[in-house]
Amino acid sequence: MLDLKSMTPEELSDALSGMGEPTFRGKQLFQWLQRGAKSLDEMSNLPKTLRDKLRDNAAFSPPVVARKQVSQLDGTVKYLWELSDGNCVESVLMRYHHGNTVCVSSQVGCRMGCAFCASTIAGKVRDLTPGEILDQVLFTSLDAGAAVSNVVLMGIGEPLDNLDAVLKFLELVNRPDGLNIGMRHISLSTCGLIPGIRRLADLRLQLTLSVSLHAPDNETRTRLMPVNRLYDVEALFKACHDYFNRTGRRISFEYALIDGVNDHDWQAERMAERLRGMPAHVNLIPLNRVTERNLRPSRRMGEFQALLERLGVTATVRRSLGGDIDASCGQLRRRAMQELTQNGGDTE
Repeated sequence: MLDLKSMTPEELSDALSGMGEPTFRGKQLFQWLQRGAKSLDEMSNLPKTLRDKLRDNAAFSPPVVARKQVSQLDGTVKYLWELSDGNCVESVLMRYHHGNTVCVSSQVGCRMGCAFCASTIAGKVRDLTPGEILDQVLFTSLDAGAAVSNVVLMGIGEPLDNLDAVLKFLELVNRPDGLNIGMRHISLSTCGLIPGIRRLADLRLQLTLSVSLHAPDNETRTRLMPVNRLYDVEALFKACHDYFNRTGRRISFEYALIDGVNDHDWQAERMAERLRGMPAHVNLIPLNRVTERNLRPSRRMGEFQALLERLGVTATVRRSLGGDIDASCGQLRRRAMQELTQNGGDTE
């Protein structure tokens, strides 16, 4: 079956040509898909004979809003999207003075096992297709009635664990005849899969690479992030320095401050030492409480930031959005799964 939403106009034209249709139909079909058409019957300038062929040979199932939460504090909107197979993923619309940002998921669940994250509690179910990632941007925008100017791949899943699909998504979302969101307006977050970082460096994309660091030493980082057993801190920082030298792009380092775990002065000093020689931005994150995790937000946010600044590291505290809804990544999906279990239903 053809995955229509994951295809470029050129790929659609080739596929339709193989069905005996003129190639210009590919562009028409692509335009309908990019407008958020929810059924083939909406595509009024496509012949009924073509629509019938597509029903028999193509997959086309837009996501459905399973749940929606709107923050009364700042207008942040969190969506739980139900996919064609019944699995669910999250996306978040965040409103800033410079425009609207959508945070999207790249997998159903996650296998990385980070100690502070709700996304990984039930493990990874499957990868998303490029079209399923794209649909989160498109249908979030349509449902909210808000144009999207920025995309962050920081939702459920590890983008570099589904890199081929993510790269195809980036190609689709970047197209001038599609959503036309420029690469400089896209951020990709990784827990530190070094082969993926090196592949991105070779491609020299103009996106912003964001590395989930959360500790500058192996002992603490391994405790928080099992991936550190495979790619330790030394290897990760070397890959980041190589990435900057190859692309010239500054890297953002995500650092969720956890009380008594990664908020010591010596850890700020160690991080500054490892970042020396590489323009970098440290994004300090107030920890969102996850019920299943026994971790608490740090009480040293201001002190830690000030110390990094004195050591020559640019550090800011991420603005906390959606504080009155399930703000942490994976929380809304996790709650829905728990309710299904309590009600005797099936989970993913």
